[in-house]
Amino acid sequence: MNDSRKNVIQLIVIVVAMIFLIKLFSIQVLDDKYAQAATSNIIHRIVEYPYRGLIYDRNGKLIVYNTPQYDLTVTPKEVTRLDTIHFCELFNITPKEFKAKYEKMSKTKGFSYVKPNTFIKQLSNTDLARVEDYLVDFPGFDIQARTTRAYAYPVMANALGYVSEINQRQLDRDTLNYYRQGDYIGQSGIEAFYEKQLRGKRGVKFKIRNVRGIEKGDFEGGKYDTLAIAGENLITTVDIDLQRYGEELMEGKAGSIVAIEPASGEILSIVSGPSYDPSRLTGKNYSTNFATISADTLKPLFNRPLMAQYRPGSIFKIVQAMVALEEGVVNRHTRIACNRGIIGCHGPHSFEDLVGAIKHSCNPYFYTVMKRVVNQEISQDTYEDTRIGLAKWHKHIESFGLGSPLGIDLPNEKSGMVPSVSYYDRAYNNRLWKYSNIYSIAIGEGENLVVPLQMANFAATVANRGFYYIPHLIRSVGETGQPLPKYTKKHYTSVSPEHFDIAVEAMAKVVESGTGQYRAKLKDIAVCGKTGTVQNDPLPDHSVFIAFAPRDNPQIAVSVYVEDAGQGARAAASIASLMIEKYLLGETQRPHIEAYVKKGEFL
Repeated sequence: MNDSRKNVIQLIVIVVAMIFLIKLFSIQVLDDKYAQAATSNIIHRIVEYPYRGLIYDRNGKLIVYNTPQYDLTVTPKEVTRLDTIHFCELFNITPKEFKAKYEKMSKTKGFSYVKPNTFIKQLSNTDLARVEDYLVDFPGFDIQARTTRAYAYPVMANALGYVSEINQRQLDRDTLNYYRQGDYIGQSGIEAFYEKQLRGKRGVKFKIRNVRGIEKGDFEGGKYDTLAIAGENLITTVDIDLQRYGEELMEGKAGSIVAIEPASGEILSIVSGPSYDPSRLTGKNYSTNFATISADTLKPLFNRPLMAQYRPGSIFKIVQAMVALEEGVVNRHTRIACNRGIIGCHGPHSFEDLVGAIKHSCNPYFYTVMKRVVNQEISQDTYEDTRIGLAKWHKHIESFGLGSPLGIDLPNEKSGMVPSVSYYDRAYNNRLWKYSNIYSIAIGEGENLVVPLQMANFAATVANRGFYYIPHLIRSVGETGQPLPKYTKKHYTSVSPEHFDIAVEAMAKVVESGTGQYRAKLKDIAVCGKTGTVQNDPLPDHSVFIAFAPRDNPQIAVSVYVEDAGQGARAAASIASLMIEKYLLGETQRPHIEAYVKKGEFL
């Protein structure tokens, strides 16, 4: 009996001892909050933010870089003996502002009581030098080194995008838990699309400090430190000199310029007007400037090359000609009377062949051309015949990259619209419809919508005689990187290559002796182009022009849209030819055209 009692007592002692050992192990090894409490006065964890990747132009010129900035952080748990009056005087804030900020940091959900929170953002080098020696008087307050974006040129704001503090919605979507409250993230443009490549990787350092907050060195010789890894640099496809020139030409105007290298799909210039200086959305004045820019009725944050959707106008006649040739309903010698009783037209022409119809932009010609495409008498029922023909037409048009996003390496690209059978079924509420109901799409009006990027890509497709690469802005990522694989793949249209020779010939004649000859023609460069004047009632028409040059071995393809500027042969043709001249020759040889564009009196 005694032995049994002795064994029970020994068992109880062992069990209690095991409980204490397990609890001690949990406290000392598994749960580090006690260790943190014991060492909080001497070990300070410092996050090292990486340098964000730099951005260069195609010729190695620096476009976007980093400049130092400093955030003042607060760890509420460590704040003691605070001289609020001295603090407010030093950092130039009111006691009321201090109280509101401090209570937010110490009591609001989303902020930590035991970890640093950003208290004052973006102190400059001058600010830091002024306050650094006094920080020991404010336990719990510290300096966090950061960088902010800076720009070598005041251009390309919409394409580059901007960086700002991450918001709660973005934090909630961060399934990998990379970001923390107060981190900065690319919000638009290249900065957003290539965020993962640009952001780098945070590092951590552990420093020993005494109770006065004076740093005494690395904790255990830096054994537990990790280095910050800088983000990868990006080499863009943009020629920054051409970009600057394009923005200079678009100053005071609304619209866009997109220039592409046909042989690669590389974007040489992408101008959205009106725009803004990208340096306004960086630094401590970000919030004020963003509110001002956002409220601007001219919408400088609206990236027109990707997001504006316009009717294509007469430039769409080139596409119509290609589809009609492929369908075999016309050939280069097909002549059609310019019957202005059917649809209005302009100029003295009367009975053109296909090249002449493009050259003179004959509306009745392309009314008839599309009717022949859509009504090929496959069905005896004219309504059904139109449905069959429009479906075939729609597939051809889509093969040119129209009607859906091309896939550029920028966010928020719009699709435009190519009306389909299902679209008209919905529009007519399933009532019958036929060609006479939809004929305006034949000349690029009606329900057709394109974005400027798509029309620049179309010009590049004609320049390539039937294929295109998806337009893109980044040539390489990192030191030896390459663009994303999808940007190296050729995309062929459904139109046979031989038909494009007719389009090239016609576009050359537009500039040599047609609607584009006065302002798009260059002395020593064979330019192929097409004017467009897009209806915009009740406001003036939009001025539109697409072009590529030289005719053989093209180096540049361009689309220009200038809103409310009238005929395509004026504003748009002038700007496009100046961009071609600048890129191929390095300067303009026609100062009178440049002066005409900058003056901006087109109507």
